[in-house]
Amino acid sequence: MTSKEIRENFLNFFASKGHTIVPSAPMVVKDDPTLMFTNAGMNQFKDWFLGNSPAKYNRVADTQKCLRVSGKHNDLEEVGHDSYHHTMFEMLGNWSFGDYFKNEAIDWAWEILTEVYRLDKDRLYATVYEGSKEDGIGPDDEARNRWLKYLPAERILPGNKKDNFWEMGDTGPCGPCSEIHIDIRSSEERAKVPGSELVNKGHHLVIEIWNLVFIQYNRKANGELAALPQKHVDTGMGLERLCMALQGKQSNYDTDVFTNIISQISKLCGKKYDESPQTGIAMRVIADHIRAISFSIADGQLPSNVKAGYVIRRILRRAVRYAYTFLGVEEPFLCRLVPTLVGEMGIAFPELVSQKNLIEKVIKEEEEAFLRTLDKGIKLMDALMVKYKDSKMISGEDTFTLYDTYGFPPDLSELIARENGYSIDIKSFEKELGKQKERSRNATSSEEGDWIEVRPYNGVEFVGYEKTEENVQIIRYRSVKTKNKELFQLVFDKSPFYAESGGQVGDTGFIESASGERISIVNTVKENNLNIHISEKLPKNIHESFTAKIDAGRRQSIANNHTATHLLHKALREILGTHIEQKGSLVSYSHFRFDFSHFEKVSPEVIRQVENRVNELIRENKRKDEFRDVPVEEAKSMGAMALFGEKYGDKVRVIKFGDSIELCGGTHTSATGNIGLFKIMSESAIAAGVRRIEATTGESAEKLIQGNEDMLLSVRAMFNNSPNLVGSISRLVEENENYRHQVEEFMKERSVELKNKLTEDKQYINGVNVITLKGEFHPEIIKNLAFAFKTEENTIFIAGYEFDKKANLALMYSDDLVAHGRNAGKDIREAAKLIEGGGGGQSFFATAGGKNADGISAAIAKLIELATK
Repeated sequence: MTSKEIRENFLNFFASKGHTIVPSAPMVVKDDPTLMFTNAGMNQFKDWFLGNSPAKYNRVADTQKCLRVSGKHNDLEEVGHDSYHHTMFEMLGNWSFGDYFKNEAIDWAWEILTEVYRLDKDRLYATVYEGSKEDGIGPDDEARNRWLKYLPAERILPGNKKDNFWEMGDTGPCGPCSEIHIDIRSSEERAKVPGSELVNKGHHLVIEIWNLVFIQYNRKANGELAALPQKHVDTGMGLERLCMALQGKQSNYDTDVFTNIISQISKLCGKKYDESPQTGIAMRVIADHIRAISFSIADGQLPSNVKAGYVIRRILRRAVRYAYTFLGVEEPFLCRLVPTLVGEMGIAFPELVSQKNLIEKVIKEEEEAFLRTLDKGIKLMDALMVKYKDSKMISGEDTFTLYDTYGFPPDLSELIARENGYSIDIKSFEKELGKQKERSRNATSSEEGDWIEVRPYNGVEFVGYEKTEENVQIIRYRSVKTKNKELFQLVFDKSPFYAESGGQVGDTGFIESASGERISIVNTVKENNLNIHISEKLPKNIHESFTAKIDAGRRQSIANNHTATHLLHKALREILGTHIEQKGSLVSYSHFRFDFSHFEKVSPEVIRQVENRVNELIRENKRKDEFRDVPVEEAKSMGAMALFGEKYGDKVRVIKFGDSIELCGGTHTSATGNIGLFKIMSESAIAAGVRRIEATTGESAEKLIQGNEDMLLSVRAMFNNSPNLVGSISRLVEENENYRHQVEEFMKERSVELKNKLTEDKQYINGVNVITLKGEFHPEIIKNLAFAFKTEENTIFIAGYEFDKKANLALMYSDDLVAHGRNAGKDIREAAKLIEGGGGGQSFFATAGGKNADGISAAIAKLIELATK
């Protein structure tokens, strides 16, 4: 049975059991501050489990693309080294929201595994929760008794809290779970050791394939469990592991999910998969990681240095590193695997097909950048080995600097060191890494209290499309402490405040009680489909009714800017072509940015065209046509553009200005004429194939233009109000260029004269030619001298000089001295202390600056001592 058939059979089976089949949510999570990536099938249903919004369906099934590389679900370092761990994987799942419970979940799991997939019943085991005295919960006898219909008692095993009690987080819905394991060892191995002794013991052939979670409790902030009013079922089965069991393999990587990708890797690098253990590991790492990288980019997450983007960059660089180290690949390689991946998975996940070109370009650019990093890092490692040639122990601090500053992987540093007879002080490296992690934790840590329910509710209502104020009641609240500051999160029964989402910032404003107490709302965010209003204090009487008012002027500016993004999108597609797709945005009250797919810089002439077209659309004063609760397919038939990486429900909101039609949940102006003026501030690249335009509208655009005009007036005044300002500036630039050439020639002549004189005055100390210079000099002269002496043998050049009322040092070692271990950068840092400064540089040439000119003589003496010892 192929992986495609396995997937289809699962969905068809649960459709026959009354389940609604829903599409996979994007793997990259947006508008949820608690998650960067979808790491389980249930993520898209969190707000249903939490009761923040009513479930649309009682029964649901799907296949969900998931990524586990951060937090407690972090399998990254195991990936490639065993047969079953992955970063990106498919999770087959079925859910019940207040409908069926344990009996049906177990019955159907057994039915599909043994009757549809025809797995050997004698190889299956089930685990059930053993209970917890600490939580006051007994064993899950209900699940155990149901399993006894299908399995002998000796194959129903008790499980501890770690393995058999599922929790969404530190607080929230949770409950016992029942895992289904399969023993795919040979008959001979099974006869020697029963599978029951290997369940949850880390054996690679006795593995969990399905987890049935029974959500029946709520974990409070104080650790107590409370029964949920409704019980739910949440199940998850890894497609890759199921394929291994059904296809008779002993590794996920031997199934048809991966074999074609691995074959292509082998073909491109010229090595066989089973050539060596290291080769196999490298190919498994790459085969896994190319899926995670490609799906993330298709869902709108580009590699970067922050948050989710950093995770994707880390995965990509890990794959490049394995290709570089173990497959001998020293050029972009992963990007050439994308067509194979698209051929394998494009039917099930069409976003791969439509985003193929972007995925290839982004990956190629990232590979090229990291290969340059590797080359630089290897040179830096060479320098470290010279530095520690006596001890053969490279410090953990230097290894951490290579990792933290230059992005050079520590395990590659360790490998290079080992190959050259060196070792690395791992303890001090881990100490530095621990400090970094602690800094990161302190920067982001927050402590959330339990939600305190003020009054019962059946969902909340957003009225901000029509209103800027509304009478509201607080239905729940909690305190949040971040960086020793306490804030409060308030939820209202209805609200005019737009919560930050879809790239649009949240509203601010205030709530006011009948008694006149006013509480400022400093931000509005969305979490698990709840609009959460942030305040710095609680009302004295939370049971009162309040008037909630948004900052209407700020909202209008935001709405104008949001509408401008739609007009900009339309203009770009008209002028540059229909390949333009939105890849991200930020809409605030002062400006906005718009990211879009395009493979070259947009010329100033085209920028002007786009700007003019948007302003033309503004002047047309098209009114807003809004359509709510439109079936998504009907919206698409209207011409509305759907963005990849966005999660849309069955019903959507359509915003139309003339023939600009988009699916959008944000706030918009009532007519384009309200925007006033549109002005582009900048255009730049943010990734391969992705450009960014930053722009502003209305009063902010006017201020920008006025600021530019004021600057132009100031410049014109500097040229005596010349009628031909451009010509005047051109002449000045030309004159400066001529003067610069004259100065350079003078400095070169002066350097030659100085070099000849200094050569005559050189000293011979401990077998080395030492040339020193002290006085007031331009740094360019010193640099010219240093490079002039660089090619001479057995020579050291030391300069201590003043320039611009500051103390400066320079140190140069000739090439032959560097080859014997001299390091100018290290030595000058020591001498710089005497001028109360610091410095650094390369092994052959380094400079330093300081504020104590009186210390120059002592610093020169120190450099002579260090250089000639």
